[in-house]
Amino acid sequence: MLRVRCLRGGSRGAEAAHYIGSRLRGVFTGWVQRTFQSTQAAAASQNTCAADDKATSPVPKDCLVCSYNEWDPLEEVIVGRAENACVPPFSVEVKANTYEKYWGFYQKFGGQSFPKDHLKKAIAEIEEMCNILKGEGVIVKRPDPIDWSVKYKTPDFESTGMYAAMPRDILLVVGNEIIEAPMAWRARFFEYRAYRRLIKDYFNSGAKWTTAPKPTMADELYDQNYPIHSVEDRHKLAAQGKFVTTEFEPCFDAADFIRAGRDIFVQRSQVTNYMGIEWMRRHLAPDYRVHIISFKDPNPMHIDATFNIIGPGLVLSNPDRPCHQIELFKKAGWTVIQPPVPLIPDDHPLWMSSKWLSMNVLMLDEKRVMVDANETSIQKMFEKLGISTIKVNIRHANSLGGGFHCWTCDIRRRGTLQSYFD
Repeated sequence: MLRVRCLRGGSRGAEAAHYIGSRLRGVFTGWVQRTFQSTQAAAASQNTCAADDKATSPVPKDCLVCSYNEWDPLEEVIVGRAENACVPPFSVEVKANTYEKYWGFYQKFGGQSFPKDHLKKAIAEIEEMCNILKGEGVIVKRPDPIDWSVKYKTPDFESTGMYAAMPRDILLVVGNEIIEAPMAWRARFFEYRAYRRLIKDYFNSGAKWTTAPKPTMADELYDQNYPIHSVEDRHKLAAQGKFVTTEFEPCFDAADFIRAGRDIFVQRSQVTNYMGIEWMRRHLAPDYRVHIISFKDPNPMHIDATFNIIGPGLVLSNPDRPCHQIELFKKAGWTVIQPPVPLIPDDHPLWMSSKWLSMNVLMLDEKRVMVDANETSIQKMFEKLGISTIKVNIRHANSLGGGFHCWTCDIRRRGTLQSYFD
């Protein structure tokens, strides 16, 4: 059985509150309950793992939404759209998350369409990907097409939109609940609109629907003087825990979370702050345990091209961005695999991502994986693991910032809630 040691910080306070409650029940009940809840939250904020927590909300039988991990048999999925995708304006948070060689591209084309020919090829690739998923027996749903070039203004900022290409960035399915992430880029403020028709249908089928607090995205959310000059600078800042997003208000992208049953792992990144992580921790407790992990990464943004859990006790760990807490997984009996170096050529445009999208794969079940048709090295790796590869070419779609995991959000997987760390 997989096991993990869990920190027990704050447990004495919880025990004290419980003791007081049992002695003074009927006199100070309300006060004790509030104290106990506060103590519980404080303990959770120190990564407390309670091994005896039990799930209490079974998924309705007719609910279309049910997914607990990244590898149970996939039955229904949302696949994003590249249609009308626009280059985000070159704001401070965009600068902090992109490579210097592309800054001129953003400055020139911010608010306009991505190159038309490239976009056309990306659209065709994703359509073929959808057809292949359907051929594998998966129900495929798509967000609505929207004109992302329309300029919008709030009391705190103005921007144009970006796209609805990466549902993994904005939607997190935990059991029968769909959580809409608040996002951290101003260009993605209204991205949720493309998914609302689908989410309402899922809600009507019995799913839970939660929208995290929407940030104002005021100037205070960003370090306006965030110093970015080189990769070395980014390494130093990340090592110091300094990111372009501040703790002014909660923010997070769903793609910074990855699920393994009752345990959900998250990184503090350029788009996900500690307030956002704490909101998720409190929201999901006590049925789920949220753990912060970190990496030697100069530009952390979205966890699934750095740390991708592909099966019970099986994880892909990026060798260029080693995990500082990897011993936690090894001691629990997990197998940690370093994927091979990506084969994508240097001259291929990757405006919002790295070459490591090669490990950004989608598990259809424990023995089937959707992988890039061009990445023969990682195909061989999976075959050695006894996992069949479903090869699809989405190289032009990669340029928009995501691989198969990013381009999808699994709505329903055939499985049950389990713990892989007890």
